[in-house]
Amino acid sequence: MSTENEIKDSVRQKYSDIALQDKKTNESSCCGSTCCSTEIYNIMSDDYSELGGYTPDADLGLGCGLPTQFAKISMGDTVIDLGSGAGNDCFVARKEVGENGKIIGIDFTPAMIEKARNNAEKLGYNNVEFRKGDIDKMPVGKEMADVIVSNCVLNLVPDKDKVFKEIFRVLKPGGHFSISDVVLMGELPEALKKDAEMYAGCVAGAIQKNDYLALIEGNGFASISVQKEKAIIIPDDILKNYLSPAEITDFKTGATGIFSITVYAEKPTSCCGPDCCN
Repeated sequence: MSTENEIKDSVRQKYSDIALQDKKTNESSCCGSTCCSTEIYNIMSDDYSELGGYTPDADLGLGCGLPTQFAKISMGDTVIDLGSGAGNDCFVARKEVGENGKIIGIDFTPAMIEKARNNAEKLGYNNVEFRKGDIDKMPVGKEMADVIVSNCVLNLVPDKDKVFKEIFRVLKPGGHFSISDVVLMGELPEALKKDAEMYAGCVAGAIQKNDYLALIEGNGFASISVQKEKAIIIPDDILKNYLSPAEITDFKTGATGIFSITVYAEKPTSCCGPDCCN
């Protein structure tokens, strides 16, 4: 594939383009990737429309779960959304924290930050802010958040271990996260793993489910649980851009599975993270 910086640049450019697309276009593809499917159904995203605080203008159809639904957010909490996009999960979380809570969205795509800020301004929310930055080096201080959420974003980051270390740093002791992401069981074909378009489309950047959960445990988190899991089916008209007909058949009948999972974990009240239990 490419270097870490090249991958980030590719993803940043892709999501700058996605910020200008409508929800229907994004939902008919893989996380908004332009490897668009003509089959009319959502590959990954879940329906937010029944959740309190839902804002259609902020929903670009890019998620692979409903982390805010499972995040155990309380009134007055400080919540950080990693890869906040146009602000969808932030505005749902704002409904849960109320006017005395605080929401911080972090995204590294300027076009998404601008879109999210415009949405917040239209809604008149003064306790929701959006900061430009990488989620593997968050522009927030230590032990700021009660809750962290993220929706189909960590799979886009080349070094996921850095992100979990940052989550541990930023959470208050006793704080927790609920993250929806894409993971694998079995190995993807090389053509999918190497292609930058599929990386930006969430699939090629995914890692094995067991490795994903091991990263969380290895960074000191406790009470780890998978709150929801669902299979993701990539349509043939996307796969044909990368695989031959025989390879598509092998892929669909083999042992490889692509899943959306929503994972919950807590930062212990007594420190057992990578920086303090040597």
